[in-house]
Amino acid sequence: MFKSLKKGFKKLERAEVGQFGNDVSTPRTRHLAMWHFHLFDHAFLRGLWTNLHEIAPGVWRSNQPSPRRIARYARMGIKTILSLRGDKDVSFNLLEQQACDAHGITLITTNKAAARGALAGKDYVALIDLLASLEKPFLIHCKSGADRAGLASALYLLHCEGATIKEAKKMLSWRFMHLKSTKTGILDHILRLYEQDVAARGPIPIRDWFEHDYDIRKARQFKTLRSFP
Repeated sequence: MFKSLKKGFKKLERAEVGQFGNDVSTPRTRHLAMWHFHLFDHAFLRGLWTNLHEIAPGVWRSNQPSPRRIARYARMGIKTILSLRGDKDVSFNLLEQQACDAHGITLITTNKAAARGALAGKDYVALIDLLASLEKPFLIHCKSGADRAGLASALYLLHCEGATIKEAKKMLSWRFMHLKSTKTGILDHILRLYEQDVAARGPIPIRDWFEHDYDIRKARQFKTLRSFP
Protein backbone atom coordinates (compact mmCIF):
# COMPACT_ATOMS: atom_id res chain seq x y z
CA MET A 1 0.00 0.00 0.00
CA PHE A 2 2.82 2.40 0.91
CA LYS A 3 4.53 1.77 -2.44
CA SER A 4 1.27 2.51 -4.25
CA LEU A 5 0.83 5.77 -2.37
CA LYS A 6 4.44 6.75 -3.06
CA LYS A 7 4.03 5.94 -6.75
CA GLY A 8 0.84 7.97 -6.91
CA PHE A 9 2.52 10.92 -5.18
CA LYS A 10 5.40 10.83 -7.65
CA LYS A 11 2.95 10.74 -10.54
CA LEU A 12 1.14 13.76 -9.10
CA GLU A 13 4.45 15.59 -8.74
CA ARG A 14 5.44 14.90 -12.36
CA ALA A 15 2.08 16.18 -13.51
CA GLU A 16 2.53 19.35 -11.46
CA VAL A 17 6.05 19.93 -12.82
CA GLY A 18 4.71 19.44 -16.32
CA GLN A 19 2.49 22.46 -15.83
CA PHE A 20 5.40 24.90 -15.51
CA GLY A 21 8.48 22.99 -16.75
CA ASN A 22 11.47 25.27 -16.29
CA ASP A 23 9.56 28.52 -16.76
CA VAL A 24 8.40 30.77 -13.92
CA SER A 25 8.23 33.97 -15.96
CA THR A 26 4.43 34.25 -16.13
CA PRO A 27 1.98 34.64 -13.22
CA ARG A 28 0.46 31.24 -14.04
CA THR A 29 3.73 29.27 -14.21
CA ARG A 30 5.09 31.01 -11.12
CA HIS A 31 1.91 30.18 -9.21
CA LEU A 32 2.20 26.53 -10.23
CA ALA A 33 5.88 26.45 -9.27
CA MET A 34 5.00 27.91 -5.87
CA TRP A 35 2.45 25.14 -5.36
CA HIS A 36 5.12 22.57 -6.19
CA PHE A 37 7.62 24.32 -3.92
CA HIS A 38 5.29 24.27 -0.92
CA LEU A 39 3.79 20.82 -1.42
CA PHE A 40 6.58 18.67 -2.84
CA ASP A 41 9.64 20.50 -1.48
CA HIS A 42 7.90 20.91 1.92
CA ALA A 43 8.33 24.69 1.95
CA PHE A 44 5.17 25.00 4.05
CA LEU A 45 7.18 23.50 6.94
CA ARG A 46 9.76 26.26 6.60
CA GLY A 47 7.26 29.09 6.91
CA LEU A 48 8.21 29.90 10.50
CA TRP A 49 11.32 27.79 11.04
CA THR A 50 14.21 29.22 8.98
CA ASN A 51 17.21 27.66 10.76
CA LEU A 52 18.92 31.02 10.22
CA HIS A 53 22.15 31.57 12.13
CA GLU A 54 25.16 33.84 11.69
CA ILE A 55 28.23 31.59 12.00
CA ALA A 56 30.79 34.39 11.55
CA PRO A 57 30.57 38.12 10.82
CA GLY A 58 28.73 38.43 7.51
CA VAL A 59 28.34 34.66 7.07
CA TRP A 60 24.93 33.05 7.56
CA ARG A 61 23.41 29.58 7.22
CA SER A 62 19.76 28.58 6.85
CA ASN A 63 17.33 26.17 5.25
CA GLN A 64 15.92 26.69 1.74
CA PRO A 65 14.68 30.29 1.58
CA SER A 66 11.42 31.28 -0.06
CA PRO A 67 11.22 34.29 -2.40
CA ARG A 68 9.79 36.33 0.49
CA ARG A 69 12.71 35.44 2.72
CA ILE A 70 15.19 36.30 -0.04
CA ALA A 71 13.64 39.78 -0.16
CA ARG A 72 14.20 40.02 3.59
CA TYR A 73 17.79 38.82 3.26
CA ALA A 74 18.39 41.47 0.61
CA ARG A 75 17.27 44.10 3.14
CA MET A 76 19.75 42.56 5.61
CA GLY A 77 22.50 43.25 3.08
CA ILE A 78 23.12 39.71 1.83
CA LYS A 79 25.07 39.92 -1.44
CA THR A 80 25.60 36.22 -2.26
CA ILE A 81 23.67 33.01 -1.68
CA LEU A 82 25.30 29.61 -2.01
CA SER A 83 22.84 26.77 -2.57
CA LEU A 84 24.18 23.29 -1.85
CA ARG A 85 21.19 21.66 -3.56
CA GLY A 86 22.53 21.43 -7.12
CA ASP A 87 21.55 23.26 -10.27
CA LYS A 88 18.60 21.30 -11.71
CA ASP A 89 15.67 23.24 -13.16
CA VAL A 90 13.25 22.48 -10.33
CA SER A 91 10.82 24.75 -8.52
CA PHE A 92 13.03 25.78 -5.62
CA ASN A 93 15.97 26.67 -7.88
CA LEU A 94 13.85 28.52 -10.43
CA LEU A 95 12.07 30.58 -7.78
CA GLU A 96 15.29 31.27 -5.91
CA GLN A 97 17.07 32.46 -9.05
CA GLN A 98 14.14 34.69 -9.95
CA ALA A 99 14.07 36.23 -6.47
CA CYS A 100 17.84 36.74 -6.37
CA ASP A 101 17.77 38.45 -9.77
CA ALA A 102 14.98 40.72 -8.57
CA HIS A 103 16.93 41.80 -5.48
CA GLY A 104 20.45 42.01 -6.88
CA ILE A 105 21.78 38.95 -5.06
CA THR A 106 24.29 36.63 -6.74
CA LEU A 107 23.08 33.01 -6.57
CA ILE A 108 25.69 30.28 -6.83
CA THR A 109 24.76 26.60 -6.87
CA THR A 110 26.97 23.58 -6.39
CA ASN A 111 26.67 19.81 -6.49
CA LYS A 112 29.74 19.43 -4.25
CA ALA A 113 27.79 18.53 -1.13
CA ALA A 114 26.16 15.41 0.28
CA ALA A 115 24.22 14.73 3.46
CA ARG A 116 24.33 10.93 3.63
CA GLY A 117 27.53 10.03 1.84
CA ALA A 118 31.23 10.81 1.61
CA LEU A 119 32.48 12.63 -1.47
CA ALA A 120 35.94 12.49 -3.01
CA GLY A 121 38.61 14.68 -1.44
CA LYS A 122 38.78 16.90 -4.54
CA ASP A 123 35.09 17.69 -4.13
CA TYR A 124 35.60 18.94 -0.59
CA VAL A 125 38.62 20.97 -1.73
CA ALA A 126 36.44 22.53 -4.44
CA LEU A 127 33.76 23.36 -1.85
CA ILE A 128 36.31 24.93 0.50
CA ASP A 129 37.73 27.06 -2.34
CA LEU A 130 34.22 28.12 -3.33
CA LEU A 131 33.35 29.12 0.24
CA ALA A 132 36.54 31.16 0.47
CA SER A 133 35.67 33.04 -2.73
CA LEU A 134 32.16 34.21 -1.81
CA GLU A 135 31.44 37.90 -1.46
CA LYS A 136 30.19 38.84 2.00
CA PRO A 137 27.68 39.10 3.47
CA PHE A 138 26.63 35.68 2.20
CA LEU A 139 24.24 32.88 3.05
CA ILE A 140 24.84 29.12 2.80
CA HIS A 141 21.83 26.83 2.58
CA CYS A 142 20.67 23.33 1.75
CA LYS A 143 17.11 22.02 2.10
CA SER A 144 16.73 21.86 5.87
CA GLY A 145 19.88 23.77 6.84
CA ALA A 146 20.91 20.87 9.06
CA ASP A 147 23.43 18.63 7.30
CA ARG A 148 25.03 19.91 4.08
CA ALA A 149 24.88 23.49 5.34
CA GLY A 150 26.29 22.27 8.65
CA LEU A 151 29.34 20.64 7.11
CA ALA A 152 29.92 23.59 4.77
CA SER A 153 29.74 25.92 7.78
CA ALA A 154 32.26 23.78 9.64
CA LEU A 155 34.63 23.78 6.67
CA TYR A 156 34.31 27.55 6.31
CA LEU A 157 35.10 28.13 9.97
CA LEU A 158 38.12 25.82 9.85
CA HIS A 159 39.56 27.21 6.61
CA CYS A 160 38.60 30.88 6.69
CA GLU A 161 38.12 31.78 10.36
CA GLY A 162 40.82 29.69 12.02
CA ALA A 163 38.29 27.94 14.23
CA THR A 164 39.19 24.95 16.34
CA ILE A 165 37.82 21.54 15.42
CA LYS A 166 35.69 21.65 18.57
CA GLU A 167 34.14 24.94 17.45
CA ALA A 168 33.59 23.70 13.90
CA LYS A 169 31.89 20.50 15.08
CA LYS A 170 29.17 22.61 16.73
CA MET A 171 27.87 23.34 13.23
CA LEU A 172 26.68 19.73 13.16
CA SER A 173 24.40 19.56 16.17
CA TRP A 174 20.82 18.92 17.18
CA ARG A 175 20.41 22.72 17.51
CA PHE A 176 20.28 22.83 13.71
CA MET A 177 18.25 19.59 13.54
CA HIS A 178 21.31 17.53 12.60
CA LEU A 179 21.12 13.97 13.94
CA LYS A 180 24.41 12.15 14.41
CA SER A 181 22.73 8.77 14.89
CA THR A 182 21.24 8.65 11.38
CA LYS A 183 22.94 8.27 8.00
CA THR A 184 23.84 11.97 8.15
CA GLY A 185 26.22 11.07 10.98
CA ILE A 186 28.77 10.33 8.25
CA LEU A 187 29.48 14.06 8.22
CA ASP A 188 30.48 13.92 11.89
CA HIS A 189 32.57 10.86 11.09
CA ILE A 190 34.53 12.78 8.44
CA LEU A 191 35.33 15.56 10.90
CA ARG A 192 36.24 12.93 13.49
CA LEU A 193 38.77 11.37 11.08
CA TYR A 194 40.30 14.81 10.57
CA GLU A 195 40.38 15.37 14.33
CA GLN A 196 42.14 12.04 14.87
CA ASP A 197 44.84 12.84 12.32
CA VAL A 198 45.43 16.28 13.89
CA ALA A 199 45.69 14.70 17.34
CA ALA A 200 48.22 12.15 16.06
CA ARG A 201 50.34 14.37 13.82
CA GLY A 202 49.79 17.96 14.84
CA PRO A 203 48.05 20.84 13.03
CA ILE A 204 46.95 20.14 9.44
CA PRO A 205 44.98 22.76 7.47
CA ILE A 206 41.62 21.26 6.56
CA ARG A 207 42.13 21.93 2.83
CA ASP A 208 45.51 20.18 2.88
CA TRP A 209 44.01 17.25 4.76
CA PHE A 210 41.32 16.72 2.13
CA GLU A 211 43.87 17.11 -0.64
CA HIS A 212 46.54 14.77 0.72
CA ASP A 213 45.41 12.74 3.75
CA TYR A 214 41.66 12.16 3.52
CA ASP A 215 40.79 8.49 2.92
CA ILE A 216 37.37 8.09 1.35
CA ARG A 217 37.37 4.38 2.20
CA LYS A 218 37.67 5.16 5.90
CA ALA A 219 34.98 7.81 5.57
CA ARG A 220 32.59 5.35 3.99
CA GLN A 221 33.17 2.83 6.78
CA PHE A 222 30.79 4.92 8.87
CA LYS A 223 27.93 2.57 8.01
CA THR A 224 29.63 -0.16 10.04
CA LEU A 225 29.98 1.93 13.20
CA ARG A 226 27.88 1.04 16.21
CA SER A 227 28.42 3.96 18.54
CA PHE A 228 28.57 7.72 18.32
CA PRO A 229 30.90 9.59 20.67
